[in-house]
Amino acid sequence: MPVSATKSLRVAVLADSDTRWKWGALTARRLTPADAEVRLDGYLLRGRATPTPRQLQEVGVRADALHEVTGAEFLRAMTEESYDVLVLALVGGGVQAMLHGLRAAWGTGRRPVVVTGYVGVVYEKLTDGLLLRHGADLVLANSAHDADRFRAVYEGVGADASSVTEVALPFLGGAPYTGEHAPYTVVFAAQPSVPDNRRDRAYLLDRLIRHARTHPRREVLLKLRSKPGEHTTHIEELPYQKLVQGMEPPANFRLVYGHMGEVLDRTDLLVTVSSTAALEALHRRIPTVVLTDLGVREGLGNHHFTGSGCLASWDQLDAGHRPVPDERWVARQGVAAAGGPATGAGSYDSAFDTARARITELLHRPGGLPPLNPYYTPETAPGYLPGILARHHLGPDGAPLPGAPAADKAPGPVRRIVRRAARGAYRHGVQRVAPVIRRMGEL
Repeated sequence: MPVSATKSLRVAVLADSDTRWKWGALTARRLTPADAEVRLDGYLLRGRATPTPRQLQEVGVRADALHEVTGAEFLRAMTEESYDVLVLALVGGGVQAMLHGLRAAWGTGRRPVVVTGYVGVVYEKLTDGLLLRHGADLVLANSAHDADRFRAVYEGVGADASSVTEVALPFLGGAPYTGEHAPYTVVFAAQPSVPDNRRDRAYLLDRLIRHARTHPRREVLLKLRSKPGEHTTHIEELPYQKLVQGMEPPANFRLVYGHMGEVLDRTDLLVTVSSTAALEALHRRIPTVVLTDLGVREGLGNHHFTGSGCLASWDQLDAGHRPVPDERWVARQGVAAAGGPATGAGSYDSAFDTARARITELLHRPGGLPPLNPYYTPETAPGYLPGILARHHLGPDGAPLPGAPAADKAPGPVRRIVRRAARGAYRHGVQRVAPVIRRMGEL
């Protein structure tokens, strides 16, 4: 049933990586009223980036139940379980496939409010990604800047833009920066796929180590997203852990893992190419630098920070430069910089109020919700949509194809061993033979 008199809500999150699980679960928490009794069920889509237990523990978001599923298993679960809200925390193609799969599974019957969005900065494939997410009841935009862009894309192709809903990144928070620590700590927030070649990654690592040598009284930390063999949202083929071998960094240089918020608690200067960690740091008023050493380019994503006041090079940092963020730019990004417009009372705390109100309205819609209605259909995108659906073992009508991987019973010992071996190989960088590995993993 929809929201009851006791304000009880059942929420499901489907995620395909550790970062999207973090975004999806935290978003689900922010979308529900503080006084509501909420049950949160997590579904982890089986694939190359399925979170490991260590990654889930590092994210620190707990669910009442957690299941690893194939696409077909998830669709079946959505017909067997009754939820009020469903958050699709997937890559664009996964969202589109699930929207069509759910439309076929639910038909005209009762269904939950379906929500989707982005984990962080949207700096590439804006139109492609947005149209793949069209059809959800709410497409969340993490800032006023993004909300304007999202609506412009939908309206530009003649799609309904009413689903676009401005919120904020759900994981912003922590104590504001109040002054330098002892020792002064510089943190470089690494990204799995930016930059994407050995030369540039080795250059950044070398400059980070040189900064540590230049400033021996500083603690210089390389914050890593994953350990070798693990995958996150993006593939990391050249992990810094391997590049650092044989480089003999100084004693004040260290590799660190863990929750970004905890690392930021002791950070005096956050340095990155284009990580969403920059927005987390800016929100806490921590001095933040977006590097220009490799250029300001769309391929790096640092072009998103044009106008932020945060662009600088390692040479400038070595010389003691401390950036000052542009207040108007930061406010448009939905974060709070010192003295900026975004620091108004309750501005971040109220960021999800509109989304919560819309969900409540949809849950109480007379006659229930209409069937999901994505922009892409076999008629509007006959050369594109079938391939997306097929990659998730769905037919053109959204129904699971014959032989689609699904577990009617627990896998036997041989299936478990083969699946573990396949996924282990997959996680260690053999994406170029992914079709073969995927078939093995689905035995």
